[in-house]
Amino acid sequence: MNATSEDINQKIYSLRDLLMSLKKYFIDWGIGDFWSGVFINLVGAVVLFLICWISYFLAKRVILRALRFLLDKTDNHWGNVLVENKVFSRLTNIVPALTVHVLAPVVFDKLESLVVFVQGASKIYLVLALLFTLQAFFSSILDIYQRFDISKRIPIKGLTQALMLIACFVGGVFIISIIMGREIGALMAGLGAMFMGFLFVFKDAIMGLVAGVQIATNDTVRKGDWIEMKSHGIDGDVIDVSLTTVKVQNFDKTVVSIPASKLITDSCRNWRGMKDSGGRRIKRSIRIDMRSIRFVDDGLMEKFKRFVLLKSYLQSKMDEVNAHNKTTKSDLSELVNGRRLTNIGTFRAYIVAYLKNHPQIRKDRTFLIRQLEPSDNGLPIEIYIFTNTTVWAEYEAIQADIFDHLMAVIREFDLAPFQNSTGKESLSGELNVSMVSR
Repeated sequence: MNATSEDINQKIYSLRDLLMSLKKYFIDWGIGDFWSGVFINLVGAVVLFLICWISYFLAKRVILRALRFLLDKTDNHWGNVLVENKVFSRLTNIVPALTVHVLAPVVFDKLESLVVFVQGASKIYLVLALLFTLQAFFSSILDIYQRFDISKRIPIKGLTQALMLIACFVGGVFIISIIMGREIGALMAGLGAMFMGFLFVFKDAIMGLVAGVQIATNDTVRKGDWIEMKSHGIDGDVIDVSLTTVKVQNFDKTVVSIPASKLITDSCRNWRGMKDSGGRRIKRSIRIDMRSIRFVDDGLMEKFKRFVLLKSYLQSKMDEVNAHNKTTKSDLSELVNGRRLTNIGTFRAYIVAYLKNHPQIRKDRTFLIRQLEPSDNGLPIEIYIFTNTTVWAEYEAIQADIFDHLMAVIREFDLAPFQNSTGKESLSGELNVSMVSR
C-alpha cells in the first residue's frame, strides 16, 4: 500500500516538474512570465482533461466489461440486475472527479482560487455521481425484491423513494456547503428555517411516507389488490404503490392516482380477503307476495312428493308434524289447529336442498336461507351463500343460473313473487337485489 502511494506521489511530482520545465522553455523563448503561466495553465488543463478521459475510458470500458464478463460466467442474477440498472456504470463517474481533485493543485500551481474552484466543482460532480449511483442501486434492490412473493404483501417502493429523498436532501446540504465554503456543522445550524420550508414544500411527500409506512406495516394495500373507494371513483386493481401515490386501474381500464394518505384517512374496501378465501358471497333476496302464502293441502302435498330434492325433507318433517299433532290431540278439521306444512316453508327447504346439491356452492362457508322482516314490498327470502370461485364472470354466471332456476320453479309451490306494479308474478322490483356480493 505504501509503495503504491509513493508511486502516485512520484508521478504527480514528475508532472509538476514537466510543467515547470515547459514554463522555463516559454520564458527562454522570450514569452513573458505572465503569458508563460497562462500557456502552462492551458496546457495543464488539456493534460488534465486527457487524463480524466483516459481514466474514465479505462474504468468504463475495461473494468466494466471485465466485470460483466465475470458475471456472465456465474449464476449470480443479482449482479446482472445491478449491471442492467447501470449501478457500476454510474459508479465509474467518480473516477474523473477524483482525478481532477487530486491533480488540480499540480496543474494550476500558485493559482489557489482556481484550484479551489476546480476542486469544488469536482466535489459537486462527485456528490451528484454518488446520488445517481444510489438511485440506480435502490432501483436494483426494488427489482430484486419484487421477484419474491413477500413483495406483494409488503411493498417497499415508498421506502426506497423516502431513502432517496433523504439522500438528495443530504447531498443538497453538501453541495451548498461546498459552494458557500462552510463546514457542514456550521451550515446545518443555519438551515433551520430552510428545513421548515422543506417540510412545507414536501409535506405531501412526508405525509405519503408516513402513510406508506402505515400501509406496509398494517398490510392495507398490496400491488394486485382489488380496492373500491366510491368517493374517489375507484373500483379496480392496484397497479403501483409509491411514496406519495397509489395507482389503480379501474375495470373500464381508466387509471386513477390518489394520495397514499387517502387510503389511511378515507374509507377503502379491499377485496383481497375474498380472493384469498377462494369464495365469493352471494347475498340476494327474493320477495314473496304474502297473499300467496298458505298451508299445504293434500293435492299440493302429492305434488311435492314428486320433487326428488324434497323427499328426505318431507319424510322427516311429516313425521315430526304428525308426532306433535298426535301428542297434542289436535282437532285437524280446522286449519288453525295443530302444526301443518306451508308452501313458503317448503319452498325454503327446496332452496336449501337445491343449493346443497349445487357443485359450485361452498358448503364450508356461511350457508343461510332465511326470512327477513315483511314489509310493503312482500316477504323477503334472503339467500346468503358463497361460490367456489372469485372470478367475476364465473361468479355472475353461477348467481344468474341459481336465480333463473328459482324464478322458474317458484310457481310450482303456489307462490307468487312480489312486484310493485301488480303485486305478483316476478321478483321484487327488478329482482330487488340487495346484493353486497363483491
